Amino acid sequence: MQQHDIDFGKLSTRIQDLLYRYVAVESITNTAGERGVEDFFRSYIAEIPYFAQHPDHWGLYPLEGDGLGRNVCWAMVRGRGEKAVVLVHHYDVVDIEDYKTLKPFAYTPDRLREELFRYKDMLPEDARKDLESGEFLFCRGGCDMKGGGSIQYALLEAYSRLTDFAGNVIVIGVPDEENLSGGMRSADKLLAQLKEQYGLRYVMMINSEPHQRKDFARGVFSEGTVGKMMPFIYVRGFLSHAGKVFEGLNPASVLAEIVTRTEINMDFSDTVGAEAAPPPTWLYMKDSKDRYDVSMPLTAQGCFSVLTLKQTPGELMEKVERVCQESFEAVIQRLNASYAIFRERTGQPQEPLPWKAKTVTFGELYQEALASGGKDFEAAFAQEQQRVREDLEQGKTYMIEANFRLIDRIYDFIEDVSPRIVYGLMPPYYPNVSNCYFQGIAPEARDMSQRLNAYTQARYGQAYDREYFYTGICDLSYINIDDPAAQRKSVSQSMPLFGWYYDIPFEDIQAISMAGINIGPWGKDFHKLTERVFMPDLYDRTPHILDHAISLLLE
Repeated sequence: MQQHDIDFGKLSTRIQDLLYRYVAVESITNTAGERGVEDFFRSYIAEIPYFAQHPDHWGLYPLEGDGLGRNVCWAMVRGRGEKAVVLVHHYDVVDIEDYKTLKPFAYTPDRLREELFRYKDMLPEDARKDLESGEFLFCRGGCDMKGGGSIQYALLEAYSRLTDFAGNVIVIGVPDEENLSGGMRSADKLLAQLKEQYGLRYVMMINSEPHQRKDFARGVFSEGTVGKMMPFIYVRGFLSHAGKVFEGLNPASVLAEIVTRTEINMDFSDTVGAEAAPPPTWLYMKDSKDRYDVSMPLTAQGCFSVLTLKQTPGELMEKVERVCQESFEAVIQRLNASYAIFRERTGQPQEPLPWKAKTVTFGELYQEALASGGKDFEAAFAQEQQRVREDLEQGKTYMIEANFRLIDRIYDFIEDVSPRIVYGLMPPYYPNVSNCYFQGIAPEARDMSQRLNAYTQARYGQAYDREYFYTGICDLSYINIDDPAAQRKSVSQSMPLFGWYYDIPFEDIQAISMAGINIGPWGKDFHKLTERVFMPDLYDRTPHILDHAISLLLE
């Protein structure tokens, strides 16, 4: 196998040029600033003769229904045959609030380096050493992940200048990865169209997120990514005056019990081989009160994050249902125990409280409202959906609040107002994906990590470990799927916002299904002031490794 005839010295210079221009675009996620990347992309395309000759081989693909008008940037070099490799990266970045007085320099690596030296003694020791070494580039987005994107664009340009190129290479830059991955979900639709239009056979998708090392001497290839689900809990209690606590049921106590039983609970963490998902953590909790009074809140709600390696939505919902039911029963038991003591002290005969533990899914609650309210409920719920959509698009509300607003509206048509728990899922949903259990892996993509490790050992004397799951959450979640119909059914029945505001193109994912791998430069401190990328990887090693991988896949 021969690698492509590329001048890697010139390629390194090109990567740096593209990176500096790319990071200068202040494309903070979920803002209009992401649209600025389109100008960068057009200027990049204009510099390449191939795309002037083939205007149908690049474009901007809109995110359907996106209030910000964002687009997927894509470009393709067509060669001989049907084989195609897809290179993907995201171009949105997190905000720069943590830069404080250094905000003016966050997107200019050279100026930021100068300023950081003024404050180097205030930096964490590891960051200070990396700054002094001169081997790391500091700036917002240079690591996560415009560095990887610049490598991909520079390689695509190099391939466009080759004659008799074997295979096809597509580079896709997506927005919204740091938020809801709307860019990648739209990219799936684009890839399905390109596959049909050009008769392509996708052999592998390569993401270029930065990798994290446990050992300085060893890099990492990730042949998949963790999944992420966001279970929500909505507890309806029973109002009473604080002086009459046994006449009511405080929903906050039920939610607190659920939090206690789920926070960092390893029963929710699944394992594949020697890799385990981190346990869940709660991201949001509140009650329905917006001002002080001496009554209990009527409702309490929250959501928590669960990372997965193999769990399905259905399996997770079974765990959530069990914990909710057990938590509710435990709270009622404590209430009855306390009530018994209270009645004894006040000379009253013993009697149990009326509360019964009841737990339902979002889908069950919806059907209950539909049965009682019929067409009136459907019309009212549709109106609320429209109001929620408008508020979301205008930034007047956020996904979590929108989710619980919809449940509140459903409750306007529920006749049974006794205490209960409603549970389900809220966006985003990232399916877990890994080559270790993907059945449709192309022959060319098998054992990719091992083959690349042999290459890096021979060329650089450096080993690269294989992990089956990238733990940072990434867009590789949307490259293949098992039983899309079952997944769609499970998610649609659990998620209030699914289908009309948030969607996953399960069928398109199935149509493009391919193996995936993450090959990116070494990076540190993602989303922090000290975000940085290792320049020997950025300008030399990762471009060589990527090119070698593409050569293996297209030979």
